This record gives sequence, C-alpha cells and structure tokens, in this order.
Amino acid sequence: MIRSSKLPNVGTTIFSVMSKLAQESSAINLSQGFPDFPIDEKLSELTHAAMKAGHNQYAPMPGLPALREAIAAKVERLYGFSYDPDTEVTVTAGATQALFTALGAIVRTGDEVVIIDPAYDCYAPSVELFGGLPVHVRLGNDMRFDAEALRSAITPRTRVLMINTPHNPAGTILRDADMRAITDILRGTDIILISDEVYEHLVFDREPHASAIRYPELRDRAFVVYSFGKVFHATGWKMGYLLAPKALMAEFRKVHQFNVFSVNAPMQVALAEYLGDPLHYETLPRFYQAKRDRFLIGLRASPFEPLPCEGSYFQLADYSKVSDEPDLIFAKRLATEHGVAAIPLSPFYKDPPSGQRILRFCFAKQDETLDDALERLCAI
Repeated sequence: MIRSSKLPNVGTTIFSVMSKLAQESSAINLSQGFPDFPIDEKLSELTHAAMKAGHNQYAPMPGLPALREAIAAKVERLYGFSYDPDTEVTVTAGATQALFTALGAIVRTGDEVVIIDPAYDCYAPSVELFGGLPVHVRLGNDMRFDAEALRSAITPRTRVLMINTPHNPAGTILRDADMRAITDILRGTDIILISDEVYEHLVFDREPHASAIRYPELRDRAFVVYSFGKVFHATGWKMGYLLAPKALMAEFRKVHQFNVFSVNAPMQVALAEYLGDPLHYETLPRFYQAKRDRFLIGLRASPFEPLPCEGSYFQLADYSKVSDEPDLIFAKRLATEHGVAAIPLSPFYKDPPSGQRILRFCFAKQDETLDDALERLCAI
C-alpha cells in the first residue's frame, strides 16, 4: 500500500492530455513538441548499418568514445571551448534524463532550486523527488529574463539555478547581457547552474546562441544539457548528452550508472559519424525560421495575437480576442470544436498570472500541416 504520494500535486502531463485529446477529436496536433516529418535518410541508414554491423549490446556507461569525441569537437567548433571527452562528456537517454540525473547528483533535502517560470514541467517534480525545494521566479510580462527577480530569489539555501535558452515554452532567448547578469548574481556563491540548451540550433534572426559554455565563470559551475532528438527531428530516440567540469561530471556519473547505465548503442555509432558533417546542424536555424515565419504570417491573419518567437519551435499566442475562458478550458475546446490542439501555458507555472490568456503552438510540422491548422484558426 502507498502511504502517501511523493508527488501529490502531479498528475498526467499536459502534453499527454492534449495529444490524447488531439487523437480522439482528430485535431491537428500542434501541442506536443515533435515533428511530423521524417528524419534525414542518411541518419536512418547509419543507424541501420550500425545494427547490421552488430553494435547492439551495452555501450560504455558514459557513452561510446567516438561519440563523446565528436560531441567535444562540435562544441569546440561552436563555442571555442574544449571539454575532455573522457571526463567531461556523458551521453544520456535524452535531455530529461540528463536533467533528472544532474539534480539527483547534487540536490539534498532542503536545498533550494530556483526555477524560472513558465518552466518545462519536469523541473519542479524532479527537484521535489530529491528533497529539494523549488523556488519559482517569473519571466517578465514580455517573457524576457528579469535579472532583479532572480537576484531577489537567491538565498543562502540556494543550491541550484536552472535556466533554459532558447526557452520552452516562451520562445524567447537569453542574450549576452542576460548571461553576464547571471554571472554577476552567481559570483561568490557555490550555486550550481543547470543550463537546458536543447534548442541551441533553433535561434532565429541571426542572433547567436548565448550558451553557458561561452562564459567561463558559468561554465565552471554548470551542467549543460543538449538533445539529439530535438536537433535531428528524432524525439522518439530519447538521445542527448550532458557537459560538465570533471568534478561535477564525476558526481553525475555516479547517479547515471544506476539510473540508466548506458544508452542506445547503434544510435550512438550513427550519431558519431553523422556529427562529422557540420551542415547537419548549421542549416537548422534557417530551416526552422522559415517554418516560424510561415506560421507567424498566417497567425497574424487570425484573431490570435502572436508573442515574439526568438528561438525553439514554439510560438505563443494570446487568445484574449477570442475568449475569456481559462486557458485549459479554451485549449480543450479549440481541439474538440475547431480541430487544432495547442498547449495551455498555465501548467508551466507554479502560480499562473491572473488573467493570462496564452496558448503554445508547435510549428515543427510540415508546411501542409501548418497551413491546414492556420486555415482553421483563421476561421474562428
């Protein structure tokens, strides 16, 4: 018998709820963040070849050396810093596992973990499972970073700060000035930074990705998390990686070895070779910006008011001109009556702002899918 739930306030994730509703109502699914187009045939061929060649048993716990070396080379090429592939790079079963394991490695009972709302919904429950106390700080009304709000949330009990850029669900990015402000706030503390950068290649309008790796004072205290699934349109693979200084990585691997031990071997073989061609990720900003622009232009012809989207593959839109219903109720009605599934924003907050009327749409879809959804939204 279960005496009491460790997560009494947690139910089924909003992503599962809305995707199920989309399927039941035959709605176009712009809710859950996954593409509806195939992965690169080259990557499929490499994976199949790896399986045929017999790479089907356990990979080394931290990941195949060839893949860790390819990751380190990619990171140095992009950000000008060389992580040691032997001691500072670990391949993970997706970014969520990397985040969970990082928190498990460093959070003790009573530690405060600062989370910036709206936040990806796995952050706070993971903190709570390890006995930590989530401390929620909001982005500004414009969905941009608020340095003073963060500064006021830091206490002597703060153990971890979690940041996310490009941001899911907001679609905004942290810029150089924001990262320098975070550096100033953390200077002189022993606070660990967890930087969720799974959309690193989805930064638009020629803006640079302000990775924590670029800032030595942050890099030296940071777990930095990435996702192959998000980058290469293969979310079902659940493949990612984490970078950290040697001492932090040693603690991470202590938990990782008992959490998942190692991850999919043939996919690691394939990704190690695939990463050798920088065009496989350098073309992504242009590819997704075209989809953002297509969706944005169409959305402006609807009664929905789009918010700025600077990165990720999510577009927020205010529906105040359509309805004054709470977002979850409206999102369900949008799916069942109008045939478009989106994600309400309130589940990404501990305390949602009063009167906020915003939905999140995923534009990582084929052009035909986006056009069909836009036609339905414009008809409301």
